[in-house]
Amino acid sequence: MAESVFLRVRRLLSARIEDSVDAMERANSDGTMREAIREVDRAMDEVRRDREGAMTRRLQAGRQQDMIAEKLAKLTEQARFALGEGREDLAEGALMRQVDLEEQAARLERLKDLSREEEAKLDESFTALQARKTEMEEALAAFMIARQDAAMGGDSGLENTRDIETKIRNAEAAFDRAMTGAGGVGFTRGDAKAINSVAEIQTMQKSATVADRLAALKREGGLAA
Repeated sequence: MAESVFLRVRRLLSARIEDSVDAMERANSDGTMREAIREVDRAMDEVRRDREGAMTRRLQAGRQQDMIAEKLAKLTEQARFALGEGREDLAEGALMRQVDLEEQAARLERLKDLSREEEAKLDESFTALQARKTEMEEALAAFMIARQDAAMGGDSGLENTRDIETKIRNAEAAFDRAMTGAGGVGFTRGDAKAINSVAEIQTMQKSATVADRLAALKREGGLAA
């Protein structure tokens, strides 16, 4: 199973940059850090794609809500017309459809909220990855300077490397906020009797709503309730 983007971000942010610096020093090679930076770049691309997907879902849900709003208004007019023509059965059917569409609109609103939350978390992850990449590039640059200086017989590069490592350690705590992935909400399964009871209540509520709206349309049209 592929690693989720949030788990990948958490892993990259929780990794100690000092470990990569130590590995570079032991191997006298910058390849370890360069590959780590490339992995951060790949993760940033993935976060960007996921954010665009979440934004697309939110916008699509909004467009569907707009279409539902137009249908709801049209159904009210159709129910009113049917009552005027003495077709209470057709008016009731239009109102029943109206209630169904309102439930669909509510689900779309929840989808918009979830997508908006996901966008915010992905934005935080992207910002944190950018900061991590900067720290890694600084560590790599310091290592390269230290290696060059060592080859020339000096020690100022090594001191520069340790200064960068100190900055990195101080910055570690700031990344913790972005290490939280998309939290899920756990649900428990009720027994069959309870589920059936809730379903029956929902059906009764829907019928009562339709009856109330039908009575309101009758009163509006001056028809006997």
